[in-house]
Amino acid sequence: MESIGPDTIDVWSWKLDMPPPDLGMSAALLSLDECIRTIRFVRDRDRQRFVAARTGMRIILGRYLGISPRSIGFDYGDNGKPSVQAYGAYPIHFNLSHSADLAVLAVSDRYELGIDIEEIRFLKEDIAKWFFSLREYQTLRSLPADSYMDGFYRCWTRKEAFIKAHGAGLSLPLDSFDITFDRSSESRLERLEGDAGAPANWAVLELETPINFAGAVVASTGGRRVCLRYRDEDIGQLVNLASRM
Repeated sequence: MESIGPDTIDVWSWKLDMPPPDLGMSAALLSLDECIRTIRFVRDRDRQRFVAARTGMRIILGRYLGISPRSIGFDYGDNGKPSVQAYGAYPIHFNLSHSADLAVLAVSDRYELGIDIEEIRFLKEDIAKWFFSLREYQTLRSLPADSYMDGFYRCWTRKEAFIKAHGAGLSLPLDSFDITFDRSSESRLERLEGDAGAPANWAVLELETPINFAGAVVASTGGRRVCLRYRDEDIGQLVNLASRM
């Protein structure tokens, strides 16, 4: 079984465009409800990427829990955040994000967390004013023009990761908290409405990504400093091994 500890958050990444043989073996690891969800996708590519994301997550979590990927059951809270329901397994916190053909999974055996990754694409309109707090929007608008896209996606992924870590989902207003994203300052939560002590309890970490992506991990560490440990095992090989379990 895998172990992590209090000073580390594991981050896994893998490509979602698996070759057909791997994809077929992956689908065999899904639960009934996950298989039903695949039927709802209109485009084959989206269906295939969903299968690759969910099976990759199952395989990785199975390594921490010491059980077969097929045996993992998920429970979804009121706001849709998944947790593992596995008899005899110790608690584990995890969060999955995927964009384009890339998936990332953050795992901790201590802290509630959230992760977000986004492919950097041209913005057709100024959507920041609808999704950022006033302070964040003002900071973004003050950046040089050639830093705007970088700033936007740094802020967007941090806010999304915080919302996922917080667990309140879309019931948490986007303007009820501020997160720093200017490269001249340390990434942190600056404000959470109604919780003056929140900034000291949350860690905001930049995710190492390919050049055309941005990402972040946010965790409720109670003020403890943590680092990201990147795992580079071949998920395709893990799929092959898991299909034989």
